[in-house]
Amino acid sequence: MNLFTEGTNNILMLLVSTGPVVKAVLLLLIFMSVFSWAIIYTKFRLLRSSSKKSATFLNLYHSNEDMRALLSFSEKVGGPVAELFRAGYAEVVKTEKKKSRGELDPKGPGDISSRSESVDSVERALNRAMTKEASKLEKSLVFLATTGSSAPFIGLFGTVWGIMNSFIGLAGSKGVPSLEVVAPGIAEALIATAIGLAAAIPATIAYNYFVNRVRAMEVEMEHFCAGFLNTAERYLNR
Repeated sequence: MNLFTEGTNNILMLLVSTGPVVKAVLLLLIFMSVFSWAIIYTKFRLLRSSSKKSATFLNLYHSNEDMRALLSFSEKVGGPVAELFRAGYAEVVKTEKKKSRGELDPKGPGDISSRSESVDSVERALNRAMTKEASKLEKSLVFLATTGSSAPFIGLFGTVWGIMNSFIGLAGSKGVPSLEVVAPGIAEALIATAIGLAAAIPATIAYNYFVNRVRAMEVEMEHFCAGFLNTAERYLNR
C-alpha cells in the first residue's frame, strides 16, 4: 500500500513539474479521454436500448397484420425499426388519400407507372427514416475514431518536446550529466505518451465495437425496409 501511494505521489509530482507545453498536451489528452469515456457510456446504453426495442417490435410485427395496432405499439416501444415502420405507414396512408382524391390518376386498372410512383414514395420515406436513424446511432463515433488515431501522436509530441527541453537544459549545465539528472526530465516527457495511449486504446476498442453494432442494426433496418416495401406494394396495388 505504501509503495502504491509513493508511486502515485511521484507521478503527481512529475505531472506538476512538467513544462507549459507538456501541461497543455496533458490537459488536452485528459479532456479527450474523459469525453471518450462519456461517449462510450452513453453510446453503449443507446445501442443496447435500441437493439432491445427493435427486437420487441419485430417480434410483434411478424406475428400481427393489423397495421393500426402496430402503429400504436410502435409509438409506445420506439426504437429504430419502429420509427421506420411509422414513416412507411404514414407514407402508405398519405398515398391512399391521394388515390382517393384522384391525385394519382392511372391510365387503366393495371397502370404500372402509377403503381411505381406509389411504391417509390414509400421507399423514399423509408430511406429518409433509415438515414435519420443511422445518423443517430453513428453520432459521436467520429470523436472516438479521432481520439484513437490522434491521441498517441499528441502524446508523442509532448514526449518529444519534453525530452528536447531536457537535453537543452543538460547542454547548458556544468559537469558530466548523470542518470539522476537526466531521468526526471525523461520521465516527465514519457508521461505524455502514456496518457496518450491510455486515451487512445479504450477509444479505439470502443469505436470498433460500436461500428460493428451499428452496422448490424443498419442491416436489420435494411431487411425490415425490404419486407415492409413488399407488403406496401401488395397493399397499394391491390
